[in-house]
Amino acid sequence: MTQGKLLNGCEQMLKLSQSQKHPKAIQDNLNAAVTYFHNHRLQMNYAFHRNNNYPIGSGVTEAACKTVIKQRLCCSGMRWKETGAAVVLSLRTLVFTATRWSQFWNKLNQYGFPISL
Repeated sequence: MTQGKLLNGCEQMLKLSQSQKHPKAIQDNLNAAVTYFHNHRLQMNYAFHRNNNYPIGSGVTEAACKTVIKQRLCCSGMRWKETGAAVVLSLRTLVFTATRWSQFWNKLNQYGFPISL
C-alpha cells in the first residue's frame, strides 16, 4: 500500500465517521482505527519495504524462531536453565550469521581475551 492510498483511506474513514451519527462505541472504534493508521503510516509503507527487500509479515521471524530456538531447546529429554539456554542461543545466533561470528571473534581478539583452541 502506498502512503497516498493509506492517507486517503484514513481520510475516508474519518469522513465516514463524521458523516453520520453513530453510537458512541462505533464512533470510538472508528476514531481509534483512524488514529492507529495515521500513527503507524510509516510502518505500513509496503512499497518502500518491498523495494528494499525487507520482509513483510511474520513468516521470516517465525521460521527463525523455529530454526534457532525450537530445534535446539525443545528436543526430547532436554532441560534448560535460563542462563544456560541464553548462552547456547547466543552462540547459535552467531553461528547462523556468518558476519556476526567473525565480529564476535574479532572483538574477543581486540580486547585481549585469551582464546584456547
